[in-house]
Amino acid sequence: MKTRMFQTVLIASLLSTSAFAQFQISGTIKNDLGESMQGVSITIKGENIGSYSQEEGKYRITNLKKGEYEVEARFFGYESLSKIITVEQDVKADFVLKSSIFLQEEVTIHGIRAGRKTPTTYTNKSAEEIGKENYGQDLPYLLESMPSTIVTSDAGAGIGYTDFKIRGVDPTRTNITIDGIPINDAETQTVFWVNTPDLSSSVSSMQVQRGVGTSSNGGSAFGASINIETNKIEEKPYLTLDNSVGSFRSLKNTVALGTGLISERFTVDARLSRIVSDGYMDRASSNLKSFYLSGAYHSDKHLLRINVFSGVEKTYQAWNGVPESRINNDKEGMIDYANRNGLDAEDLENLLNSGRTYNSAMYHNETDNYQQDHYQIHYAYQMNRKWNVKVAGHYTRGRGYYENYRKNDKFSTYNFSPIEVEGETINRMDLIRQKWLDNHFFGGIFSFNYNNLKGLELTLGGSLHKYMGDHFGNVIWAQYLPNLNDGVKYYENNSVKYDGNIYLKGTYEVRNLTIFADAQYRHIDYTFLGINDIGDEIIDVDQQVFYNFFNPKIGLSYQISNNHSLYASYAIGNREPVRKDFQEQTVSNRPEHETLYNLEAGYQMKYRKGFLNANIYHMLYENQLVLTGEINDVGGYTRTNVEDSYRMGVELEVGYQPVKQFGVSANLALSQNKINNFVEYVDSYDASWNPLPQTKIEHGTTDLAFSPNVITGLTLRYMPFNNFEIGLINKYVGKQYLDNTSNETRILNNYFLTHFDVSYSFKFYKFKEITVGARINNLLNYKYENNGYTFSYLVGDERTQENFYFPQAGINFMARLVIKL
Repeated sequence: MKTRMFQTVLIASLLSTSAFAQFQISGTIKNDLGESMQGVSITIKGENIGSYSQEEGKYRITNLKKGEYEVEARFFGYESLSKIITVEQDVKADFVLKSSIFLQEEVTIHGIRAGRKTPTTYTNKSAEEIGKENYGQDLPYLLESMPSTIVTSDAGAGIGYTDFKIRGVDPTRTNITIDGIPINDAETQTVFWVNTPDLSSSVSSMQVQRGVGTSSNGGSAFGASINIETNKIEEKPYLTLDNSVGSFRSLKNTVALGTGLISERFTVDARLSRIVSDGYMDRASSNLKSFYLSGAYHSDKHLLRINVFSGVEKTYQAWNGVPESRINNDKEGMIDYANRNGLDAEDLENLLNSGRTYNSAMYHNETDNYQQDHYQIHYAYQMNRKWNVKVAGHYTRGRGYYENYRKNDKFSTYNFSPIEVEGETINRMDLIRQKWLDNHFFGGIFSFNYNNLKGLELTLGGSLHKYMGDHFGNVIWAQYLPNLNDGVKYYENNSVKYDGNIYLKGTYEVRNLTIFADAQYRHIDYTFLGINDIGDEIIDVDQQVFYNFFNPKIGLSYQISNNHSLYASYAIGNREPVRKDFQEQTVSNRPEHETLYNLEAGYQMKYRKGFLNANIYHMLYENQLVLTGEINDVGGYTRTNVEDSYRMGVELEVGYQPVKQFGVSANLALSQNKINNFVEYVDSYDASWNPLPQTKIEHGTTDLAFSPNVITGLTLRYMPFNNFEIGLINKYVGKQYLDNTSNETRILNNYFLTHFDVSYSFKFYKFKEITVGARINNLLNYKYENNGYTFSYLVGDERTQENFYFPQAGINFMARLVIKL
């Protein structure tokens, strides 16, 4: 009897345990580009149970009984997805959400970005990564940890005039768009990041494509392209106060706020920023202000968004660099340099006593002053499941000047006639001048997008832009001309440039194989006035150039399995010379356009705990423009076409996170960057300084300037407990040459940097999140220079070499407090 009773109790207990057992549904959520999604709502229909996806798209719903559940994943801008899941034990269920037309990336940049099946070489940077690194330095510093990338700063600390090179390619050859709108200056073809201060605080993602990449709006990518997205939907209202303070009296104050979704239709987002810094270099101060304002309307088939952002900068000039003798603390060499270059006693004292932070500019207002306003309007219409159209218009208004003090300058440069002072003829004097730029850039872009939902995607897109630039100079004070109340205009150089393109590109999937093709036609019509400021004279020459470029691309991508893929592509890019190449040349001496033949091939592996990207590339140039030292027919030093040059290398990216608390990522770039049959030209004088014909030196095969053969990066992240993270970021850059001669006396030495990050986030009272962070840059206090320039001349048989460098700051720090309401 007791035994039977025990069995009954045991069975009942087991049945009870089974009946009340609790299980969970967990998994990850990604979008149709394979990217993890955070903040996705996961709910069980009919029950008040749910969760939100966290970092890496992970979610978990717990305390579930056995049974059948309908689980739905929802996120604004994506199509909702439901799954029927039977729970008899713990279940893993992953979701892949398809983006709708109203995903902001889809509206603005998806048509020009590479996806996981696009056969090109690229690296993405997410909003989370950008947020961790944004301490107030200019946007190029967010690229520092990317493969094959070098960043530099005139002021030495990353605030003010900053720049970058990718694969050794200078930024004038990098196509940059913000929300699909080109922002490269139409004439210089570069982006002056100081004109868009704290843009990083409005960036939600970036993609860097290395090589020619896919067709984009604006100038041709000739080494890299950077696609920046600012539009990001915040479903709930928010207010963020982001403040940083640090070395060199650097200070950043940012206020960002948004309404969230209003009536499921409207959003408004805004940002106001101020950044100030004294800079590492002497007097290299920056005073930067900016704002960003965006409003959008969303409906079932339409999206309308208006973006307005602006920046105002006042930056003390530090772009002259530091003589090599000052870097080496060579007093005798500094005195020789002063004698060679006519420095007066005041300039010599500044040189001898300044240290490596020397700035040759001492005039109190040796500053760059500029304001740039951007206006964008985006519209998208979803015709049906297969077709959508996107159009956008833009207008950029820029105006400003840089002011500098000129000692003992020639009258002839400013169209002044010699004057008599106390019986002496004067044709030189001290003066203050301003060089102005007043410009307008406007146009539109469009794309028609088709997806047959069976593997074929097509995009027909294009753009048309007009640039109008007014360059002029004013003398606002002169030593012997005291009555210059309104200044004297001494040159004018106006220009108009039309730039239009149309492209058709598409992908077609056949099982595991994706075929990619892309063809772009681009037309340029450029009218300008040249030549000025050459040989101490003003010469006016009306010029006009036309270009018609065809830029084809083709590639294949093969998905070996869910975790492994291969790709290969071949692309041709053509690019026109920049303003300086035209402005300082006559028609008979005008350079040819450049052509790049680009081969890319790579392998990608991605698992839950790690990834590997490996690629090789070959970039063959035809008529690449480089400095040779040759003087043109009006006495100017300008770039010259070289017939045969190339870049080739291998790039590796790897990441591994063995446990939740620790992760490591690294990249390595090994390359050769060569000019075949390089010829150098050197100015020559006899012993009495009478000019002689330039000396021609044949060097054979040489290295391209500013192109190190080795660039590596290593990042370690450790999270000892939730929301507390420590990071160690390391960067090594190999030796670079200052010119194209491979001469060991004209180099930038290799350098190794270590940065240290620490941050802690927590919730307090009614605050959504408070983050306290600190960053120590150049932790090992390494003294290095990562940019410079050089020139030389022959007097008799003796060659004088003048090398200039841009020193970067030693150990320095930034502290940060972010409050989210």
